Amino acid sequence: MKRLTFTTLVLLLALSACASTPDIPTSNDSPASSDSTPAPKMNDHNPKPEDKNLTRSNAYLDSTDLLILESFPLQFMLSISGNLPTPCHQLRVAVNAPDSENRIGVDVYSVTDPETMCAEVLQPFEVNVPLGSFPEGTYTLWVNGKMIAEFQA
Repeated sequence: MKRLTFTTLVLLLALSACASTPDIPTSNDSPASSDSTPAPKMNDHNPKPEDKNLTRSNAYLDSTDLLILESFPLQFMLSISGNLPTPCHQLRVAVNAPDSENRIGVDVYSVTDPETMCAEVLQPFEVNVPLGSFPEGTYTLWVNGKMIAEFQA
């Protein structure tokens, strides 16, 4: 009798699993998955309106590299690593549009609240800043007044 009950239970579980199959979305109507990776933010280090109330300081750059992403049209990114004067400083990266000579200027600096007490220790950072794509031509990339790359778009 036990064997019959166990077999019946397994059969009922198998039938119930087959009877209520969930709808599987197709590629045309699939909603965004809640566990999908969020889209990367463009530049979290853009200057902000509230920066006018803060003190501007240096950011000490150790390396700057131009990255060319394999895409069409080509996309460019600036990789920056260095140190902020203290952990209370916030990094700012201002990317300017190409000028008449196709020079792309980037200002890298920090801002801080002068009223905040902070430990006097360097705060390392590494960021990748998207530069976008550009019309065909030869460009130079300048970071804090220093040319770091010449490239073709």
